[in-house]
Amino acid sequence: MTVPLRIGEPIVVNVPLGRRAYDIVIGRDLLASLGTRIAALRPGAKVAIVTDETVADHHLKAAESALKSEGIPAALVVVPPGEGSKSWEKFEYVCEALIAPRIERGDLVIALGGGVIGDLTGFAAAVVRRGLDYVQVPTTLLAQVDSSVGGKTAINSRQGKNLIGAFHQPILVIADTAVLDTLPPREFRAGYAEVAKYGLIGDAAFFAWLEANWRQVFGGGSAREHAIAVSCRAKAATVARDERETGERQLLNLGHTFGHAFEAAAGFSDRLLHGEAVALGMALAFAFSARRGLLPEAEAERVKYHLANVGLPTRIADLAGPIPSVDRLMDLIAQDKKVRRGALTFILARGIGQSFVAPDVDPADVRAFLGDMLAAS
Repeated sequence: MTVPLRIGEPIVVNVPLGRRAYDIVIGRDLLASLGTRIAALRPGAKVAIVTDETVADHHLKAAESALKSEGIPAALVVVPPGEGSKSWEKFEYVCEALIAPRIERGDLVIALGGGVIGDLTGFAAAVVRRGLDYVQVPTTLLAQVDSSVGGKTAINSRQGKNLIGAFHQPILVIADTAVLDTLPPREFRAGYAEVAKYGLIGDAAFFAWLEANWRQVFGGGSAREHAIAVSCRAKAATVARDERETGERQLLNLGHTFGHAFEAAAGFSDRLLHGEAVALGMALAFAFSARRGLLPEAEAERVKYHLANVGLPTRIADLAGPIPSVDRLMDLIAQDKKVRRGALTFILARGIGQSFVAPDVDPADVRAFLGDMLAAS
């Protein structure tokens, strides 16, 4: 697993969900094949492309050209970039924009963008005409390794992140690794947090490989494609075993309970990107695990060191702007989707690659831990 894959033919990872199975196609310059793949997947279909203004500037012409080469008409839906578009207002806008050009059940919606566009488009596709098929074309590292795969779609509530949504699987994911060349360094780093997450959850050898090769992943080429493929295989296998997140799939939320709270406290803004919040959350989850005697302190420090070395936040003091209070953080954690009848569920670890679901965590322990972390910041 830790030997980089060859550059050349695309890597295909299947998400085995029976009649709803689909492929994740990974490789450079795949956007040019969009029209060919759509025509083969759904002959005669119209499409609607949902994207944001930033992605449109970089990649919309290439996507339109690929579709035009196969004679596929495309309606365009463009929203502002950023987490603010995962709102009721923009959700309504996208739904109406899909209905207006008479996109039908036999047609396709294309989500061209990062995690925000994938989540927003997938949720709209789940409900317009009681369900449209859609294709994910993720343009960020975070989306390619995480949010585009698995069918979790959502918008944000004022009370928390991703609280309004649906499970709705795509029918194809096209991960063009060349589009990542246009990402700002901060966006790429944020996505890398989700790559590291797969090693921390259940693959210690992959995490060790990342420690040795992360610069090559950032540089591109075979190391980047390898890291994306390993991440997608891990997620595909987990989704196949637990599509609706009733058990094992919860492990994919490592770092997210802490991270989402900080993200919400920052107003879902550029103050803290989602991947940055996940990095901080993973560092805190391993520190909390060490505090509970589940793993040696050195293991938690190793995680913190690697994420910080890459340039990701690992301490509450790394946050820009006002630091939220313990009371505010606890209120936000109580709104987390993993809460069951008021009991807190965290993803903790017994070591690198040994994460587990910890139900019924005492809120008093979390409050005391956060208080100490805040005092140290």
